[in-house]
Amino acid sequence: MSLLQGIAGLAAGLLAVVAGVLAAAAVATLIIELRIGARLPPQGPFVTVEGGRLATIQAGPNPSAKGTVVLLHGASANASDPMEGVGRRLAAQGFRVIAFDRPGFGWSDRLNGGAMATPAAQARAIAQALDNLGTGPAIVLGHSWAGALAAAIALDHPGAVSGLVLVSPVALPFPQAITLPWYWTLALEPPVLWVLSRTLASPVGLYALPRVGGTVFRPQAAPDDYIDTSRAALVLRPATLRANVQDLVALPKALARQAPRYGTLAVPTVIVAGDADPVVVTERQGKPLAGLIPQAKLVVLPGIGHMVQIVAAEALATEVAALAERIAAAKRAGVP
Repeated sequence: MSLLQGIAGLAAGLLAVVAGVLAAAAVATLIIELRIGARLPPQGPFVTVEGGRLATIQAGPNPSAKGTVVLLHGASANASDPMEGVGRRLAAQGFRVIAFDRPGFGWSDRLNGGAMATPAAQARAIAQALDNLGTGPAIVLGHSWAGALAAAIALDHPGAVSGLVLVSPVALPFPQAITLPWYWTLALEPPVLWVLSRTLASPVGLYALPRVGGTVFRPQAAPDDYIDTSRAALVLRPATLRANVQDLVALPKALARQAPRYGTLAVPTVIVAGDADPVVVTERQGKPLAGLIPQAKLVVLPGIGHMVQIVAAEALATEVAALAERIAAAKRAGVP
């Protein structure tokens, strides 16, 4: 056997091994996807919008004398994350609470594929859903990635928003461009991303989920039941994995376009963040953002990390209620 024949045989063997691993991973992914879907079905009504449906979880009285609060989750999450934290408290106080699965997350359709990866695109869908629900102007609360989304709704669809609550928000351009290693750049190419999401990503993600879930809570510890109550496993389904990556990759350019407009925001705004947040550093995001939005109130919680809506839910609910009262008082006084 010649050297070339030996190399060719070795290459063929390696390709066969890789193909076998990918095939096994594809079967495992399909099983994981089916089991997650069966174990974590939709919890609330769907709202039809252009291109498909958005899933919601709703709580509290309808109609509510106190008004409506809309909850928007961050990356790698779904509507259960804010609902099971601050949302249930607000509903118990008499607010109508509507938590959305963002497009492509939880049980919401992606609507327009990769074109839905920006806050502006998702803002159109959420605003249309709120109009279809007939909520009237609502307090919109966005956590982390959805801080930019909540701000986009107020900028582009001001009639839908009576007030903003931006929680550990990502809303300002990053100080420098993020340079990804070549292998990440390759993995983000649409064909490669599709293959990875249908094969390796879900089994690896299922193994890593408990540790990743705990990491985002630092310096606090994640509640023992967080993975279950937040229905975090929904992010492991292939289509949601792709949507999550698309949203994260598209965010820097979207923020560069959106941030110069924050000075035009005219709705009452509260920014709530922890001074120990290692994920979205308050000194780089929440604090300077408060200086850009006219008359924004900044609330910095000592010792609190990124997951304010869970670990400081009572303090956050207090700020939402105070904002609602401020809005109601202005309305009674005839202030537009």
